[in-house]
Amino acid sequence: MSVELDHASVPVRDRRAAAELLAYLLDVPWAESGTGPFSPVYVNDGLTLDFDEADGAFPVQHFCFRVGEEAFDGILARIRAKGIEYRSTPHGPVDMEINTQHGGRIVYWNEPDSHVWEVLTVSYARQPQQGIQGEA
Repeated sequence: MSVELDHASVPVRDRRAAAELLAYLLDVPWAESGTGPFSPVYVNDGLTLDFDEADGAFPVQHFCFRVGEEAFDGILARIRAKGIEYRSTPHGPVDMEINTQHGGRIVYWNEPDSHVWEVLTVSYARQPQQGIQGEA
């Protein structure tokens, strides 16, 4: 069996609001409550993001979703409809621009709770010409 990420916890101030927003932006299902104290977002058939309320400080995390061109258009339209500021680089200024430097399209945003959310159409992390350590 291959190794697959099944779920990950995302610390936030308001689990319900954060889960609902991400599910809306990605156009995927979510639930107000799930197993344990989480509000799950069902990203796809194999990955769930469990939003968990944190009382104290928590580290900013980065989450990237690779999507098709049509899905990208829909996500960007929903980001704009919500009035969410976005940018073309992970940590740069808000420029309301789309990055096209890697052969596809990329946008980043930080709502809610300052996590870095990214959506792209072509992976720059897995270029076809690069070998991956551990592959036979």
